[in-house]
Amino acid sequence: MKCRAEAVSCLSWVLVVGGAVYLWHQTRSHTEYGRYAPPGSRCCSARLGWFLQEVPSFLLPLLLQLLTEEPGGGSGRTLLLCTFMLHYFHRSFIYAFLTRGRPVPLIIVVSAAIFCSLNGFLQGHHLLHCTQFEHTWLTDARLAAGFLLFAVGMSINIHSDYILRSLRRPGEVVYRIPYGGMFEFVSGANFFGEIVEWCGYAVAVWSLPAFAFAFFTICSIGPRAYQHHRDYLKKFELYPRSRKAIIPFLL
Repeated sequence: MKCRAEAVSCLSWVLVVGGAVYLWHQTRSHTEYGRYAPPGSRCCSARLGWFLQEVPSFLLPLLLQLLTEEPGGGSGRTLLLCTFMLHYFHRSFIYAFLTRGRPVPLIIVVSAAIFCSLNGFLQGHHLLHCTQFEHTWLTDARLAAGFLLFAVGMSINIHSDYILRSLRRPGEVVYRIPYGGMFEFVSGANFFGEIVEWCGYAVAVWSLPAFAFAFFTICSIGPRAYQHHRDYLKKFELYPRSRKAIIPFLL
């Protein structure tokens, strides 16, 4: 398939502008899912909702990979794409079936599925059909640093999700104070891990689509971490005052 450079650029800037608009929106109201879901909204179960909204970002790159003939340097592109897909494999087939979260409003599921479809195509198409690698890519220090950041971020994200999940018994939707791991430093430890993850991916790929996605991630879940932080402080008198919202020791 030929590289669609104009489409890649357009979709990347849509992510950048969309991220900025979403950030502005979240400074004025909550995104209505989880603890902020309005009563009476049409929902599906948390497990089905997370699976449906996340799986396009795994399946679309996989389909593009299967339909792509490997030219020279293809192993580098495949490795980076597999890094992207690893996150969404975990989200779709592991996290989705372990979560004990609240039912997800249908509008959120549909919106997230559309985003994951567009972003899955963008990252997959750009890596497979537009990116060029030198034969020395395996010795690139920037690539290694990006992979390390991604691995650290994903580990924090998975461990933080485990801590949050362990606070609830099956069927419960109560909120308790999380302790351990990065929750000792920030209220949004799971969000912090995901931000580190996608910043590492952006450093490794070093492209406009990857940085646009990392920027959108920061704009979408960064404010949510701050909202959770305020909610914890409001609900729990004994909530640790030394914790920050999203960036340890700073914010």
